[in-house]
Amino acid sequence: MSEDVTTDAAAAARHVRYGSLPERIRFEDMTEVADAGADGGGAVSYNPEGSWNYFSCLALDLGL
Repeated sequence: MSEDVTTDAAAAARHVRYGSLPERIRFEDMTEVADAGADGGGAVSYNPEGSWNYFSCLALDLGL
């Protein structure tokens, strides 16, 4: 009998603490539409000589 009371008390405590699920968010509210610039977002130019700086390579770190 005491297990049922404990389970009911635990369930009641969870319900008080967490209540119910939050309201559902529509997909349209989760997305944002932004216009791209005239340059197509190419404000940052690509530098092929410096592109190796962004990758980690053990052989490069060891100087091989």
